[in-house]
Amino acid sequence: MQVTIPPITESGAGARTDWSRRDVLSVVAAGLATAELPRVARSAAMPAVDAPRHPMRIRTITAGVAVSGPDDVEALDRALARLLRVRKRMQDAGFEVQTIRVATTPLVADLDEGKRLAIGALEKFDAAVAAENAILSIGPILAVDRFDPALGAWAAELARRTKQISFSVTVASAEHGIYRSAIRSAAQVIADLSRVDATGSANFRFAAAASVPAGTPFFPVAYHQGPDSLAFGLESAGLLQRAFEGAADFDDAAVRLRGVMEAQLGPIDAMGSQFAAAERVQYLGIDTSPAPGMDRSIGAAIETLTRQPFGRPSTLQACATITAVLKSLSIRSCGYSGLMLPVLEDPILAQRGRERCYGMQELLLYSTVCGTGLDVVPIPGDTGADVIGRIIADVATLAYRLRKPLSARLFPVPGKASGDVVRFDDARLTETRVFEAG
Repeated sequence: MQVTIPPITESGAGARTDWSRRDVLSVVAAGLATAELPRVARSAAMPAVDAPRHPMRIRTITAGVAVSGPDDVEALDRALARLLRVRKRMQDAGFEVQTIRVATTPLVADLDEGKRLAIGALEKFDAAVAAENAILSIGPILAVDRFDPALGAWAAELARRTKQISFSVTVASAEHGIYRSAIRSAAQVIADLSRVDATGSANFRFAAAASVPAGTPFFPVAYHQGPDSLAFGLESAGLLQRAFEGAADFDDAAVRLRGVMEAQLGPIDAMGSQFAAAERVQYLGIDTSPAPGMDRSIGAAIETLTRQPFGRPSTLQACATITAVLKSLSIRSCGYSGLMLPVLEDPILAQRGRERCYGMQELLLYSTVCGTGLDVVPIPGDTGADVIGRIIADVATLAYRLRKPLSARLFPVPGKASGDVVRFDDARLTETRVFEAG
């Protein structure tokens, strides 16, 4: 992929920041990293995945913005205008940009039922981002350790009346440990969201967030603190598959992956810093988590390395190897910056789920060396809030004990039992089996 950088000028000014020698070398290296690497024979258990035109796209450009309240649409509009400018510059540089997103300072987090915002106010925010085909995260709707019995009903109504808003509940933090009462609240939110429609897919916009920092560009856990900011999240699972083809062993794979990631992410990091300076906002960096897509499978990448179906022995080692590389990159990083295993968003992970190669406990095990926890995992529709709470508590415990950000985004699917095949009328989600929850 040839990367060209268009002139960057500040709004209302004519300044341009000079590039360093490292930036120039990064751009040159990016072209080298797109060369075909040697291929290895696949095992019969490894289904072929068509190689995309380029193995990486920008999943999100996320603007963090401080808002004074639900009526501060002006601040939201400024953030959206900033995102449109940055997206144009990224596209001019040859990158495919999938989404633009805004994360606000938490608007609801510390409010009890009597003071909670009227949803009508948030509908204005929803309309503003929808007009620009963007999405919005309002951050945690509960950030203290409290059981709020009315929170689930409020969240369900928010999901019914808005389309573009994501949100979370904080269930652990490094400072205060595990929020056991908030876990009950989060479990009730998941249960109530599963009844918003016949598919249960409203939970796509919600997660229980454990030790997730501000500035994470990926949704639904994103929220903002401090000066207005800019961050990137990538759909880069294809880079991993490219790096692992031809690797002699795990050590060789790590070396190859580090080289490819440094070469490909270096120019994006340099441009992000330049764009943030031009927009006069803080640059937070890149969440290096290699998010998958329907044509960029993290499951396929792991199987290329292990030569085994995902979930078989050596999967944990592969997850640890990938995460170690992601944590060692020289670029500015933010957010999870670990391995993502979103079951419903990855065709190979979904297929191995149907084949019962792994289950909930294996995903928790992989979370000890990965980055995000339990992501878009379908569970039986009649799973009670008490069982959901126990699953969330396991994720919160791992996050607190391991001092890492994790989250739980669970999909109780109405009318479905453990082992049933579930399908969604949503291009972002593929089909898999319903996982055992209890």
